[in-house]
Amino acid sequence: MDIKVLKRLEKLNQLQLTEEQETAFLEFWAKQAKEADAMSEIDTENVERMVHVMPIMTVVREDKVIKNFTRDELQQSAPETNDGYWQVPRLVE
Repeated sequence: MDIKVLKRLEKLNQLQLTEEQETAFLEFWAKQAKEADAMSEIDTENVERMVHVMPIMTVVREDKVIKNFTRDELQQSAPETNDGYWQVPRLVE
């Protein structure tokens, strides 16, 4: 990243950085670019691809239908019901 790009980002994000902040920002991104270049130089030719660093076992349970409540039990606390449905006041006339 250079000062021209930084100035454009400042304008886009409506920021006003001091000279010290700009210098620190540019130094930070220069360091990040250097580290990214160093990572790209590592030979990974014989390294197997992986999704996770640690092996992950997904525990899968059997999918069973369990009826915990009946309709009548759920509607006991309803102020009003009508043919097995909750009755609510009309909102739109």
